[in-house]
Amino acid sequence: MPSPSHNCIRLSVVSIVSAAVLVLSGCSEEKAETKEIVRPVKVVEIAAIDTSRTLSYSGTVRARTEMNLGFRVNGKITERLVDIGQRVKTGDLLARIDPSDYELALASAKASLDATERQVETTELARLRAEQLLAKNVAPKSQLEQATLSYNQAVATRDSARSALDQAKNQVSYTDLKSDQNGIVTAVSADIGQVVGSGTPVVSVAVDGEKEVLVAIPETDIAQFRPGKVVTVGFWSNAALTLPGKVREVAGSAEPQSRTFAVRISLPNDPSVLLGMTAGILATAADTHRLVSIPLSALARKDDQPIVWKVDRTAETVHSRVVKVADFTADGVRVAEGLKPGDVVVAAGTQFMTEGLKVKLGNDVKQQSAAAEITQLVR
Repeated sequence: MPSPSHNCIRLSVVSIVSAAVLVLSGCSEEKAETKEIVRPVKVVEIAAIDTSRTLSYSGTVRARTEMNLGFRVNGKITERLVDIGQRVKTGDLLARIDPSDYELALASAKASLDATERQVETTELARLRAEQLLAKNVAPKSQLEQATLSYNQAVATRDSARSALDQAKNQVSYTDLKSDQNGIVTAVSADIGQVVGSGTPVVSVAVDGEKEVLVAIPETDIAQFRPGKVVTVGFWSNAALTLPGKVREVAGSAEPQSRTFAVRISLPNDPSVLLGMTAGILATAADTHRLVSIPLSALARKDDQPIVWKVDRTAETVHSRVVKVADFTADGVRVAEGLKPGDVVVAAGTQFMTEGLKVKLGNDVKQQSAAAEITQLVR
């Protein structure tokens, strides 16, 4: 049976062990409480807001003047003498319609003129005879008056027949479609065997001379284009070639289908610029929205609201800030409210952020441009 002294020794050992455990446990908890989490983060700094933006649109090079030529009379096309891309000069024959009916009308007009000329000769003889008889007092004055009236009517009929003959000649000449100016054939709208009406476009000719770029501008940006505005024009076929262009004409209404406005931009004379080339324009415009841009990875959500995690550089902590998203672009997100130039936001790893979290910033802070800038020359 153990003695009382042995029991006292056992209790003392247990007490010492328990105290040691408590002391060690307290130290561990104290160390755990004093350990602070510091998370390295990638951030982006909002740059100064640019009050201008760049507009970029594509178009095609066209001649300033393009003629849609058609016959001035009806008929069936019997010949087409030009093809697309062919150069023509003033007076060159482009196409011809069947002149048979108009040649018959011309022959009829000639016969009518011959008949009226014979009638004039007959009435003139009658008038002269009446004058002679009146001078000898053989015939009354009324007979002379009647002969003179018949003569005048015959002359008027002859003049009308001459006009009809000239018109018939014109009709025959109109069966030949000729170019009015030097240029290049850009389109053929009718071919041999087709019956066309007067004025129906048959051949289109781009007149030599000034060239321009035709661009379709949406209604959101049409206010930025006014006659006289200077733009930069580039070309897909030659990236090194850029020319200054000037807005010559802005359409007064939008196209019904595309809802865009046609803008014509004059080009300086350059032999390397050919009709039909694809061109792109760059123009500056005032940015009235004053939006800032951030990477898409910097955008997060909290309580169903879009937020970003703004970094307090002094305390090196992050705090959520509600923002108003304007739109999304190919490069990120444009923000209308909630950020200003100089703000630093977390650019990646937003899912690991908590309010007041201690963070570690890198030495290089990337700047994100605040202006919505389009860098492509041609869309």
